[in-house]
Amino acid sequence: MSFEGTVIDSAHPDYPVALRDKKGHALFPKVWAVGNVALLESRLIGFFCSVKCPGDLILRTYDMARALRDAGVPVISGFHSPIEKDCFDLLLKGSQPIIFCPARGIQNMRFGKSLKTNIEKGRVLVLSPFEGKIRRPTSQISERRNRFVGALAAAVFVSYAEPGGKIEEFCKHILQSGKLLYTFESFHNKPIIDMGAKPFNAKTIAQWA
Repeated sequence: MSFEGTVIDSAHPDYPVALRDKKGHALFPKVWAVGNVALLESRLIGFFCSVKCPGDLILRTYDMARALRDAGVPVISGFHSPIEKDCFDLLLKGSQPIIFCPARGIQNMRFGKSLKTNIEKGRVLVLSPFEGKIRRPTSQISERRNRFVGALAAAVFVSYAEPGGKIEEFCKHILQSGKLLYTFESFHNKPIIDMGAKPFNAKTIAQWA
């Protein structure tokens, strides 16, 4: 298998269905892929967590990742913040589809052994809307990547959004787009619950499984 990355433009049959509207074409005219592009046909739940996260929500997030893994729920994320990275490792131990969207170009990107193995198995797709010359995430690049993940996800789960932070702003965007936004019931998440985020629990996972 080639790990160099395949470019997919809006005229290509593998171009994501979720982006096949005027706005999607304009924002993401090309995407680069490494792995099984058929995973884009999955009903994906997006996953996000702010860099700073309360301790009790960290533990609940790890439990959530294990539950999603065991239930076989397909997950898409940038897996960028420390908690997201930890959950990526937990998810890789399962068999459900995973789409990893780094905030950088992926042409000739180096992948670890576990990630390579799962790409070769066809259960992980690495996907990016950025050219190869973009090698380092910036605040602007990360924000655009988050919008990319949000566009591809059928719904989004945010374990914690720091008040006034980029993830909280992203939550507003998701709700304005009409998509479901989930979070843990907790006083820490009151700001996004007040915006319209729905509770995420075992019943929710069962519905997605």
